[in-house]
Amino acid sequence: MSGNKEESEVEVKSVFTGAGCNRVVNNVSWGASDLVSFGAQNAVAIFCPKTAQILTTLPGHKASVNCTHWIPSTKFAFKAKQLDRHYLLSGDTSGTIILWELTLADRKWRQVLQMPQSHKKGVTCITGIMVSETDAIFASTSSDGSVSVWELVLPSTAGGECKLSCLETLFVGSKPMVALSLAELPGNSGHMVLAMGGLDNKIHLYCGERTGKFLHACDLKAHTDWIRSLDFSLPICNDEANSILLVSSSQDKGIRIWKMTLRGSLTNNQGTYRKEEISLASYIEGPVFVAGSSSYQISLESLLIGHEDWVYSVEWQPPSTTSVEGTTYHQPQSILSASMDKTMMIWQPERTTGIWMNVVTVGELSHSALGFYGGHWSPDGNAILAHGYGGAFHLWKNVGVDVDHWQPQKVPSGHFAAVTDIAWARSGEYMVTVSHDQTTRIFAPWQNNVSLTDEEYWHEIARPQIHGHDINCVVIIQGGGNHRFVGGADEKVARVFEAPLSFLKTLNLATCQKSSFPENLQFDVQILGANMSALGLSQKPIYVNTVLETPERNGNDGLDTLESIPDAVPVVFTEPPIEDQLAYHTLWPESHKLYGHGNELFSLSCDHEGKLVASSCKAQSAMAAEIWLWQVGSWKAVGRLQSHSLTVTQMEFSRDDSMLLAVSRDRQFSVFTIKRTGTDEISHQLLARQEAHKRIIWSCSWNPFGHQFATGSRDKTVKIWAVEQESSVKQLMTLPQFNSSVTALSWIGVDRQRNHGLLAVGMENGLIELWGLTINKTAAANLAVRLDTSLCHVSSVNRLSWRNPEKSEECRRVQLASCGADHCVRVFDVIPK
Repeated sequence: MSGNKEESEVEVKSVFTGAGCNRVVNNVSWGASDLVSFGAQNAVAIFCPKTAQILTTLPGHKASVNCTHWIPSTKFAFKAKQLDRHYLLSGDTSGTIILWELTLADRKWRQVLQMPQSHKKGVTCITGIMVSETDAIFASTSSDGSVSVWELVLPSTAGGECKLSCLETLFVGSKPMVALSLAELPGNSGHMVLAMGGLDNKIHLYCGERTGKFLHACDLKAHTDWIRSLDFSLPICNDEANSILLVSSSQDKGIRIWKMTLRGSLTNNQGTYRKEEISLASYIEGPVFVAGSSSYQISLESLLIGHEDWVYSVEWQPPSTTSVEGTTYHQPQSILSASMDKTMMIWQPERTTGIWMNVVTVGELSHSALGFYGGHWSPDGNAILAHGYGGAFHLWKNVGVDVDHWQPQKVPSGHFAAVTDIAWARSGEYMVTVSHDQTTRIFAPWQNNVSLTDEEYWHEIARPQIHGHDINCVVIIQGGGNHRFVGGADEKVARVFEAPLSFLKTLNLATCQKSSFPENLQFDVQILGANMSALGLSQKPIYVNTVLETPERNGNDGLDTLESIPDAVPVVFTEPPIEDQLAYHTLWPESHKLYGHGNELFSLSCDHEGKLVASSCKAQSAMAAEIWLWQVGSWKAVGRLQSHSLTVTQMEFSRDDSMLLAVSRDRQFSVFTIKRTGTDEISHQLLARQEAHKRIIWSCSWNPFGHQFATGSRDKTVKIWAVEQESSVKQLMTLPQFNSSVTALSWIGVDRQRNHGLLAVGMENGLIELWGLTINKTAAANLAVRLDTSLCHVSSVNRLSWRNPEKSEECRRVQLASCGADHCVRVFDVIPK
C-alpha cells in the first residue's frame, strides 16, 4: 500500500476515503463478495457494508463512471461459494468498459482489460449472468443506440487470463435502451433471453444461443413511459422450474411482473397446451415466442401500484437456501423496488390469494433524499441498500427475529461534487471539508467503536452548512474558545459559524473526552443547534432554553408548501449519524456575515493565534483582487492589502504570524509584513512582490521552522524561496519538473535542528508526491515517496493539509488530508522510516 517501488524514506497508508456516489441510475452493484461498487466521478469505489468504510478506489476511467456490475452479482452468490476471484465491470460516459479482478485472499485488485471500443457514447447499463463457474455472459447498452452481448471466459487457475468475445451487437435505433436483463431460458439448455427497455416504452425480448446471434422474439407493450429497470428471476423454484418471471419498472410509476412459461417442444406438444383455470391471480395472456425447438407463452402476472413517482429500479431477492446443509436453493418470491418518491418497497405475493402486496416500506420521511436512483439486496437478503439524489447511501438491515424489523445502518458518505478545501480542527480531532455540492461536512475518527484490531474508523459526524451556492473555501479559527469556522462560497459575503452544544457533546463522545473544548467550558454555549432557512442561505440558531416550547403550526402549514422546512431536532449522537440525521439535525448556526468583497469568495486563511482572518475573491482588476483582513471576535475589517491584479488563489500566514504570503493568477507572489500596533490596530506593508512562474500560481506553503516558502504553479514547477533580512525574497531552488500542473502544496516540519521537513505536492492529474526538504545555507530536496495511483485522486488535487503540524516533531507518524475534483476526501498515515 505504500508509495513507489524504489526504496522510499517514508511509508504511506490510506486511513480514510470519503466520497459520494455519482447521481445516475445503474451506478451501484452489490456483489456476491459482499462488497458494494459505485462510481465516484472517474473512479470506481469499493465499500464494505459491514464496516461502512470505502476500502479502495480504482483508477482507470477517463470519464465519469455511469454503471458498475459484479460478476458474480448477489443473484449468483449461491454459485460463488468456491470462487477465490471475483470480477467487476464498470462503464463510463465516454463508452469505455473496464474489467477488474479482485483476489479474495489478499483483497488485491487489478485491471484485467479494457473492452474494445464498441460504444461511441456513454454506457448506461451493464448486466451479466454466470452460466458456469468459469463462463459469464454480459450485455451492455449505450446512449448511441447499441446493445452489445459479450462472453467472458474466466481463468480456472490463478494467474490465468480472461478471454473476452463479442457475441452480438444490436442497433435499436434513435431511442436508446437504458435497462437490460439476461437469463437462461428454462428447459432449453444453451438458449438465452435478453430483455431490454428504454425510451420507446416497450420491453423488447431477444433470444439467442451462447454462440451468438440474438434474434428479436417479441415486444411487450403495457408501460406508458420510459422503462427504467428490468430483472429476471432464476428458474430454480421447486414447483415451477419450467417458467421464469421478469419484473419491469417504469416512469409511469408502475411495476409489472411478466411470466414466461415453457409450452413444450414444437414437435409433439403443439396441440396439448391446456389453458389454466381463470382465477384472481391468473394472467392476461400475451405473445408466444419460439427459441430453438421450444416455444414460450408470455403472460402478465401482476401489476404493482404503490409508488407515487418514477420507479427507477426493481430487483428480485437473491436465491436463498432451504436445507440445513445449504445445498438446495430456491428463488424467493420477493421484489425490491426503489423510487423517486423517496421510498423503497418490498413486494411479496399473499400466501392464500397469490396477490402481490407491498409488505415493507422504508425511506426518507424528511425532505433530504429527493428520491432514490436504485435499490439492491444483500447476498443473504437480510439488508437493502439505496442510493439517492444527494449522492448518499441508505442501508436498512432486517434485525427482527420472528417478524421483519428493518433498521437503518451506517454507510460511508462524502461529497457528490468537487471538494474545494479542507481545514483541520485546532487539535486535529476532526476536519472540515467544503464542496461544490453546496455542503460543509465534518469527518472524524469515531473512537468509541474501535474494534479489537485497534483500527480507527472515520465517519461523517456533522454537516454544519447546507447552502444555496457552491462553497469554495473554509478556514477554522485557531486559538481558544469555541470551535468556529469561516466559509466562502460563490457569493460576496463570508459567513462565520460557531459550534452548537449538540456538536460539542457529540464530539466529546466521538473523541472519548479528548476534545479541545472541554465540558467545563461548554455551559457558556447557549445554542443547541440550527435551523435551515427556506432559501438555504442563512442558518438560524436554536437556543437551549427554547427547545422545550414547540411552536404552534397553522393547520394549513403542511410540509407541502414551498417554504416549509421541517424543524431541526439537534441531538447528541452516541454513534455516527446516518444520512437522514446529517441532512437536517447537525447544522451549525451562522453568527456573522463578513461584507466587503465585490465578487465571489475564493480563498481564506487564519493566523495561528486566531486573531486575524484573510479573505480574497475572484478578480479581474487590482481593486477586486484586494485581500481583506478581518479581526476575529469583533469581525471588523482591519486591513485591505493591495498587490495583485487577478484572483488571489491561496494565502497563508507564516508560523510566527509576522508575514502573510499570497499567490495569484497574475503569476506573482506577494509577502506582506503584519504588525499588531494596538489592541485593534493592524499595520501591514508589502515586503516583496515577484513574478515567480510562467503560468498561474495555484498554491503556496510556509516552512513551519522559518521564513522559507514554496510556490506551485500550472507551469509544472515548485520553487522554494527565502525571505532575506525582512526586506527581500530570493529563490533557493526549483524542484525537478513535475508531469502535471502543481495544484496543492503543504509543508510540515520533521526535525527543527536540521530545518528538515516534508513538502506534500498535489497535481492536476490527481497524483501526490512527498518531498524531503532540508534548508540550511543552501536548500536540498529529495523525493521521499511517490504515492501509489490506487491511493491517489483521479482528478485534480485541490488542497493538501497536514494534521497537527505543531506536534509533528514528537509524533512517530503524521497524517495528511487531501481533497480533489474527483469528489474524494482522503486521509493518509505518513510514517518516516
